[in-house]
Amino acid sequence: MESKKVIILGSSRSQGNTAKSIVAISEKYNIEVIDLNNYNFSYYDYESKNLNDDFLPLITSIIEKYDTLIFATPVYWYNMSGIMKVFFDRFSDLIRVKKETGRKLKGKNMFVISNSHSDSIEKSFYIPFQKSADYLGMNYTGEIHLNADKLKIEDKIILDFI
Repeated sequence: MESKKVIILGSSRSQGNTAKSIVAISEKYNIEVIDLNNYNFSYYDYESKNLNDDFLPLITSIIEKYDTLIFATPVYWYNMSGIMKVFFDRFSDLIRVKKETGRKLKGKNMFVISNSHSDSIEKSFYIPFQKSADYLGMNYTGEIHLNADKLKIEDKIILDFI
């Protein structure tokens, strides 16, 4: 059975370089894109005051529909984007409050697409993704880095996870 995949875009610009790259990949491989900018969720809150925002319905829907989660983020100050970091921080709700939902991440695949104005980045950029996948029982299947100055490169990409 073919794995259902989704690209989760976390960028400050919904029409920026990362978005342009993943739209091309999405169309080529028929993968749905979820733009985190279209949702209203806030940072992780130890008192769980924000449980009624968009995070839990969004992540529950993602978990129910997809086997492979592809996180796409520009490189901001040597890290994932702020909105992507907040999204990852909210996984804590799946460990503390919605444990049954969180357990459903086990066995799912995680892949990362990063984007900057360089041909490559430090492998350490991917550690938060790798460690999160390990902690959640997900399979970290790899990453690819795209240079925003060479956006046509996606036409030549052979993505192993596909």
